[in-house]
Amino acid sequence: MRACYNKLWKILIDKNMSKTQLIKAAKISTNAMAKLGKNEDVRVEVLVKICVALGCTIDDIMEIIPDDID
Repeated sequence: MRACYNKLWKILIDKNMSKTQLIKAAKISTNAMAKLGKNEDVRVEVLVKICVALGCTIDDIMEIIPDDID
């Protein structure tokens, strides 16, 4: 299973907010933002900070994608 943050990018577009603005508003590191951009794992603390800054829930910013079974 893997995380996908496409919902987060849509929220940022809808709010006309840049990634840099989110970094400042949520007080997260640029490293955490880079991981989000690559759909890599980040700490739950980072996700909570983003949710507080955007006024949303974790379900609003990410989804879990199951691995394909061959």
